[in-house]
This record gives sequence, C-alpha cells and structure tokens, in this order.
Amino acid sequence: MSRFRFPVGRLPDEALLSGLATGDPELAVSFVRRFQHRVFGVAVAVVGDPQLAEDIAQQTFERAWRHAQIYDSRRGSVTTWLTTIAHNLAIDAVRARRAEPVAPEDLDAVLGVVSHTPEQQALADEASSRLRAAVAQLPPEQGRALVMAGIYGMTAQQIAEREGIPLGTAKTRIRAAMGKLRATLASDRRGDDHGH
Repeated sequence: MSRFRFPVGRLPDEALLSGLATGDPELAVSFVRRFQHRVFGVAVAVVGDPQLAEDIAQQTFERAWRHAQIYDSRRGSVTTWLTTIAHNLAIDAVRARRAEPVAPEDLDAVLGVVSHTPEQQALADEASSRLRAAVAQLPPEQGRALVMAGIYGMTAQQIAEREGIPLGTAKTRIRAAMGKLRATLASDRRGDDHGH
C-alpha cells in the first residue's frame, strides 16, 4: 500500500515536509506527530495559555502546509523554520490580546464561545448559535470588526487598516459591537435563568 520502502518515521524532516506539500495524508500525520510537542512547547512558553497554544500550534501546521513549497533548507532546519513560525504566531497572539481596545474578559467570553475543546463543545454549540444570532443582528461593519477582534485576535489598528477606516472608528465599532452583544447575551441569559 505504502510507496515508501522504509518507515515514514525514519524519513528526514525535509522529506516529510515535501510530502506535506504534496498533500499525502500519511505524511501529514507523521509530520504533525514529529513536531507537535516542540511547536506546542514554543507556543505555550510565549503565551502561557495551553488552550491558545493549541490554536497557535494548529495555525503553525496550517501555515507550514501552505508554505511547504517555499521552505529553503539553506536557511535553517525544518525544526528551526517551524519553531520560528510558531514563535511569530505566538508573539502576534500576545500582542493582539494586549493591544485590544476591548476589555480582555469580554474578548475571552467571545473566544470561549468560539473555541472547540470537547468539554466546551456542548456548551459552545448552544452558546455559539446564540452568539451567531447576536452577531447577525449587528450592523455588518460592527459584526466584521467584532469577528476580526474576537475571533481572529486582530488589533484595532489592524482592523482599521483592513477596513480602510480611521483607528478611532475601528475602536468605536468594536466597543459598540461588544456592548450590543453583551446586552443581547445578557437578556438571553435572563430569559433562560437556570437558578444563577
């Protein structure tokens, strides 16, 4: 079945990465297995949050898969390349959290609803349908700003650039969206009070 004459586990890193570029599922799994601990380790060291580090590790492998063709072994090993990607993504995530004009606990509430750990799945399914409904009621530009900030972790500055609007406008949109969202979710909660 396998085209390889020796076990995938013994393939050099570069060969595994080339295989990743071809989209071979067996190689992709081996690639992730080989590097996941290191990538996760780098991410968790920077962000200090295992949940966020897992997301960053996943983004790292997605980016590696997208850019596998342009990897150049002369500029460092596959491990160095991957850990650099993970490190940069982790730094971006920390920056995005710090530079956010929205109170972190508000963003965490949105992110908590959108994150999909198995424990949160049941909760998230119910909450995210409410969240999606609440976001759908927002004016489109506020909804976009909220999703960019809350789900993609973009800063107000990045949103301003992406939307081609002044920084103040971006901040106002995020604040307005958070305010409306909080009000909607709060009234939902009062509507189905479970003795809290």
